[in-house]
Amino acid sequence: MADTVAPAELLHEVRDGIAFVTFNRPQARNAMTFPMYERLAAICADINTDDTIKALVITGAGEKAFAAGTDISQFRAFSTPQDALDYEARIDKVLGTLEACRVPTIAAVGGACTGGGAGIAFSCDLRIATANARFGFPIARTLGNCLSMSNYARLVELIGAARTKEIIFTARLVEAEEAKLVGMISEIVSDHAALATRAEALARLVASHAPLTLRATKEALRRLKERTYDGMGKDLILSCYMSADFKEGMEAFLGKRPPVWSGT
Repeated sequence: MADTVAPAELLHEVRDGIAFVTFNRPQARNAMTFPMYERLAAICADINTDDTIKALVITGAGEKAFAAGTDISQFRAFSTPQDALDYEARIDKVLGTLEACRVPTIAAVGGACTGGGAGIAFSCDLRIATANARFGFPIARTLGNCLSMSNYARLVELIGAARTKEIIFTARLVEAEEAKLVGMISEIVSDHAALATRAEALARLVASHAPLTLRATKEALRRLKERTYDGMGKDLILSCYMSADFKEGMEAFLGKRPPVWSGT
């Protein structure tokens, strides 16, 4: 798996102490490549050593998607059980690095926020969204894979076990109004232009507050929820990623046809 991200696929800039990251593959609904994930983690790590950065805003280019999960074509390279385990471990490490970033992180969500994209948004401290935003993990009708233990735990902490089961079992996407009601997001703005304006204003608001208070609060809450899932759930990951159904789901998704599940 190559770790060199094309600069145009992930934009990064700093304006007056606020870092901005933009997933820039609108033609692919900002689907994440592995190098994009790694670049996001590297930016978070860099922020941890740069006291001039006071907040981080993450968004997606265009109006159709924040990030519509991982680029599915990359899964075609999976050939061994270790490939599946390494993938989930890799994503867990990226999301863990984002959660541990020392500054407040804000996901500015427009359009689809699904799969790995939802994982990124739910790892941020604050989330705001446009009225057309939709959230979910529709894997039960697309790929037939599963989440890692850490991602299940993250989702359960945010919306509870019952809602987690409901949205994954039904493979539905949660609209913005419902997302706000259940706590996925804190506010809704009208459109993409308003999203950019509000995200920056919110970032500058939190950046103006006592940094040690914010940092201590982030770390305290992270410690309260911290659990160790190393080694747990490997059997669940392999049961999905090594299945005939996962291969069928991947090829059906890329071939733009409905999958035919066999349960094997």
